[in-house]
Amino acid sequence: MNETAFDEPLFASLKPGLTSFCYRMLGSMDDADDAVQETSIRVWQSWSTFRQDSSFKTWVYRIASNLCLDKLRQSKRRALPVDLFDPAAAIVEPRDTLPDSAWIWPSPDFGGNPEDRLVRRDTLQLCFIALLQTLPPRQRAVLILKDVFEWSSKQIAETLAMSPAAVNSALQRARETMERAQLRSDELSSMDVQPEQELLSRYVEAFEQFDINALVTLFHEEGCMSMPPFEMWIRGKDDLSAFYSLTRWHCEGSRFVPVTVNGGYPALAQYMPDKDGAGLVPWGIHVIEAKENQILHVQNFINTKLFSRFGLPERLDR
Repeated sequence: MNETAFDEPLFASLKPGLTSFCYRMLGSMDDADDAVQETSIRVWQSWSTFRQDSSFKTWVYRIASNLCLDKLRQSKRRALPVDLFDPAAAIVEPRDTLPDSAWIWPSPDFGGNPEDRLVRRDTLQLCFIALLQTLPPRQRAVLILKDVFEWSSKQIAETLAMSPAAVNSALQRARETMERAQLRSDELSSMDVQPEQELLSRYVEAFEQFDINALVTLFHEEGCMSMPPFEMWIRGKDDLSAFYSLTRWHCEGSRFVPVTVNGGYPALAQYMPDKDGAGLVPWGIHVIEAKENQILHVQNFINTKLFSRFGLPERLDR
């Protein structure tokens, strides 16, 4: 083989699955895209060394896995606010933030065929991504390849340069860690059951009219709201009502655009009035988790870069 024979369509066919693997490993679509791009460069550069002693897919995933492991050695664990901090003791405007690299961010669709999108959709839940980040990187890779992608221990061993026995041992430890993990985001998540459309419609109507009483009524008694990159999060109807009253000046006049995240889960993109009042500009992506047709948790991911990634408009007219 030589570099000019590099099979781009073959690599392209692997890209959706590769991206979803890297996203689960790294907790960020920016990092996942960087890893996939670097993988494609290394595959092209190393094409002449590929001897077909393993499958092309295994070889590509070996390169991607090594890139992810290298990235994770140099970074801290990504998380969600509810897993790092206690709910706010005093209701004030949020100020303290952590850098984007500290947080798990939602992902758009990875593309590919519909069957790929339906495989283990529950493993794209934000709480599951948060659980994955608690694992040591190599155990994380083993668990994703085995329990999500359903690879054989032999194929995983070839990909990660481990023995099959070491793969099985790492898998057992990873599963035990996942079962023991006590993350608040896991307790709050009901993403295996989508919120009913009526609840979403009522949330949109109450928020766009900024009717605080109607908005708070939609929440469960233990309902909460988090807002990465802010550390602060709110729990309980009284505190939610106080927070909405405090931030009315910022959110009043907002509009929502429907979007889907993490394998097709419904979400809402919030646009807020711009400074000159002539239009609306991106603010955050609201992911709503429900229990008994009440809102249990609103995760408002405040990151305007997400809007272009989700193919959303840069601006809305009033």
